[in-house]
Amino acid sequence: MSGISYDLKEKVVVVTGGSRGIGLELARHFLAAGARVVICGRKEANLAAAVETLGGGERLLAIPAHVAREGDVENLFDTAVHRFGGLDILINNVGMNLLTASVTDSDLAVWNKIIEGNLTGAFLCSRKAARILREKKRGKIVNISSLAGTKASPGMGIYGIAKAGLEMLTKVLACELAPFNIQVNAIAPGVVRTDFSKPFWSTPAIHDQIVKAVPAGRIAEIADLVPIVLLLASGHADYITGQTLLVDGGASVI
Repeated sequence: MSGISYDLKEKVVVVTGGSRGIGLELARHFLAAGARVVICGRKEANLAAAVETLGGGERLLAIPAHVAREGDVENLFDTAVHRFGGLDILINNVGMNLLTASVTDSDLAVWNKIIEGNLTGAFLCSRKAARILREKKRGKIVNISSLAGTKASPGMGIYGIAKAGLEMLTKVLACELAPFNIQVNAIAPGVVRTDFSKPFWSTPAIHDQIVKAVPAGRIAEIADLVPIVLLLASGHADYITGQTLLVDGGASVI
């Protein structure tokens, strides 16, 4: 991505779920672009490992937080603002899934856990971030959704419902926050080669079945997503809001 300027120097970015996978790589690239980055995660050991991987430094802060808990979210953003003097960008990256045979046969506890992890957390973080960003009358929120929010997928029913909710949250917030010069967008990848989706792509038979449904002929790599997120978080996207960009190799068109 050398040669592309996203104009992110000194911007303060909160990346939820930033200790691994997509979140970790986003944190790495925001740091490389000169931003000040706050990552959060539920496990302190994972956060410590992420800080070491990212090289530490004064522009990186790791805070333990469960984004579906209001108190944790308040502490996350208050600490970020206290440490770095403000907030410019929120990346709602936290997501979780429990493979379910069907929605109708799922327990309420499973439903609640998946909805909390993918939608409630994004609501709480977006609400807190918006209240900060409204004061400065500018900012960006980028949500990490999924093709499952648009296209029903076996074993991902509740997850897909949560991601569909996230995409509507994106639209509603975009409308509410537009008068404050805050843009809210999302990206929706298909299967990405991360530990999160490893049960799908690590089994050759399942992998091959997934790839057959992707016109591009492969599953996504994290590198396919990073430039799109950085674009939406930058000033180049000031006139884009309320959109969910499908980054799926064409899987949504067949």
